[in-house]
Amino acid sequence: MRKWNFCAGPAVISEEVLSEVQSELLEFPNSGSSIMEMSHRSKTYMNVALDAKQDLKDILKIPENYEILFLQGGATHQFSMIPMNFNHLSGSADYITTGTWTKKAFIEGSKIMDLKEIYSSEKNNFTFAPDIENLELSDNAAYVHYCPNETIQGNAIHKVPKINKPLVADMSSVILSEPLEVDSFSLIYAGAQKNIGPAGLTIVIIKKEFMERGNSNLPNLFRYSEHAKSDSMLNTPPTFSWYVAGKVFKWIKKSGGLDFFKEQNQLKASNLYNFIDISDFYLNPVKLENRSIMNIPFMLNDNALDSVFLSESEENGLMNLKGHRSVGGMRASIYNAMPLEGVNELIKFMDYFESKYG
Repeated sequence: MRKWNFCAGPAVISEEVLSEVQSELLEFPNSGSSIMEMSHRSKTYMNVALDAKQDLKDILKIPENYEILFLQGGATHQFSMIPMNFNHLSGSADYITTGTWTKKAFIEGSKIMDLKEIYSSEKNNFTFAPDIENLELSDNAAYVHYCPNETIQGNAIHKVPKINKPLVADMSSVILSEPLEVDSFSLIYAGAQKNIGPAGLTIVIIKKEFMERGNSNLPNLFRYSEHAKSDSMLNTPPTFSWYVAGKVFKWIKKSGGLDFFKEQNQLKASNLYNFIDISDFYLNPVKLENRSIMNIPFMLNDNALDSVFLSESEENGLMNLKGHRSVGGMRASIYNAMPLEGVNELIKFMDYFESKYG
């Protein structure tokens, strides 16, 4: 039996998907070669790629006026690619800083255009996030950038803001965890290595009207519109990651879609938060309404026991629970592929550990 993997990313992938990939690793059906060995422009691979794109469109109910791109460079590449494409519109954009990744996005983007940080919760250790609709947006902002779920700090903005500016969101750690109002956004981007599949792939969902306003003077590789014209094959794409992502999309559909995963994810998170909240031994620092459903940090009241907790949790088959170095403590990432059983096993161990050392 595999151990329970609570890693924040690259993260757990469904065993069903991994088994299917394993069965096709030496030879993709009726092709004579591995999926990793074939041309991305072959008819076989093109069918795999287009099928994955259609499945993602179906799962998220992505409207016809959006492009879906499968790109390289990770979500971090988008920190610069977005301002490069839209700097010319006004020279400025509004950024909301609620954690490590939005802080990095602001720093990177500021090298390209005059960004305005209209909100930051850093002085409070990123333990809460704002209602964006109540923030004062800049009149000349080309777009407004935020992250609905900060992986490291475990805080979230659960309500999709309704604003009169193009809305850009880093959804790396929350995409596909629940239904999404895609048409509220001008651009959504997400690194794959949490709820989508292996590292190396980044999904960009962009409104066509917004995309066409992009800077036409950029080299083609930096232009969303050029990637769209080439069906995300302007250069060789991350073929294996794209292929596995397609398997994950079919698994999501087969499992019941995003309504099913929303219910499961809410249940997993509420079970773990409820246990933490009734305990005098553990605590979660995030404001109640901003608690993440995907990434749950927790501290031990006696941090001298941290190393003991990590050692004993691994001995009990609970892996990768160490919190990020900037936060400390522990962190359980409970993405779609982490079943309820795994979270219950974590709670059982935490209860045992508290009775032993509390």
